[in-house]
Amino acid sequence: MSRPSQPTDGHHHADFIAARLADGLALPARVPVYGLTGLQGTGKSTLAADIAAMARRRGLPVVVLSIDDFYLGRRERQRLARQVHPLLATRGPPGSHDLALLVETLDGLRGGQRVPLPRFDKIADRRLPPSRWPRAPAGARLVVFEGWFHKVPAEDEAALAEPINALERDEDPDGSWRRYCNRALAAYGPAWERIDHLAWLRGPGFEVVPEWRWQQECTLQAANPGRRAMTRAQVERFVLFFERVSRQALRTLPAIADELFTLDAARRPVS
Repeated sequence: MSRPSQPTDGHHHADFIAARLADGLALPARVPVYGLTGLQGTGKSTLAADIAAMARRRGLPVVVLSIDDFYLGRRERQRLARQVHPLLATRGPPGSHDLALLVETLDGLRGGQRVPLPRFDKIADRRLPPSRWPRAPAGARLVVFEGWFHKVPAEDEAALAEPINALERDEDPDGSWRRYCNRALAAYGPAWERIDHLAWLRGPGFEVVPEWRWQQECTLQAANPGRRAMTRAQVERFVLFFERVSRQALRTLPAIADELFTLDAARRPVS
């Protein structure tokens, strides 16, 4: 069950980061895995980076791991698109990750090994070659593992009958894509089992996700001025791939996460 957390606000951001770092370091494991989950755009990556930066300033090596870096390559997703459903060419939903690589990486980190850390280029939509993967630092004290659907359980099959948005209605009329993604959720169990503590950043609802995800894309574009990120229309279509599992997260994670932080419209934790 999740336990309520102390309220904070933007004026106490450093204190909030420090508290999350302290929570992670206090976990009883050789190299604990502190899970951060929240819907798209909630600030998981920023918080994870802030925790690692604070740890570095204190001389404590911390590894940040994102489930986004474990997407299947474009070739594997195109094979799934041909064999199962065309929507599986799009990265992101359950079933589009290399779970064997994810578990192998988590196990290596938990064992204190300097394992290679996969990297995925979202603009190019491909995983970087292993020669370009950084290695975990020596003596890592903590792994901050962030992603948008950690520990979300599958829905009942009956709940899949009706489409939840225009993407499902128009491009998955027989429900085969959403059934595939729903069944795939169970396969993530071995990865979730390696999370020692799960904190959930709960935003106001799925309705804010398109705007938050667009802001995220603008940040990505600003950091890569010579390349073309998604347009606003592409982002609005992209988030539809995540709506069903996102709404399942909103329903189920209060009883699953170890800690819950409710965010306001500015992504600040509130009471």
